Amino acid sequence: MASAYTRERRSLLQDLAEALPRHGLAGRIVGGDDPMLQVWHPETGRQTLVFATPSREGWLFLWAQGGRGDADDLERTAHELKETLDSA
Repeated sequence: MASAYTRERRSLLQDLAEALPRHGLAGRIVGGDDPMLQVWHPETGRQTLVFATPSREGWLFLWAQGGRGDADDLERTAHELKETLDSA
């Protein structure tokens, strides 16, 4: 059975995954008890893994090349991911 921490991470990543198509991206949850979100840009083929982690200000999403997004602003985070994968 997954811990409350794992369930929260998975829920936040799922919420972000649902926002991705509105920004031309796709994603899927991977990782079992250590969930992360695999995100890809269907047009460029570029991809990254997104991690959810707690911080003093709330939950954050982190990805390669120093990407960072606030779990409270899914649309902005999805937009930033698209920017990353457009220019990677």
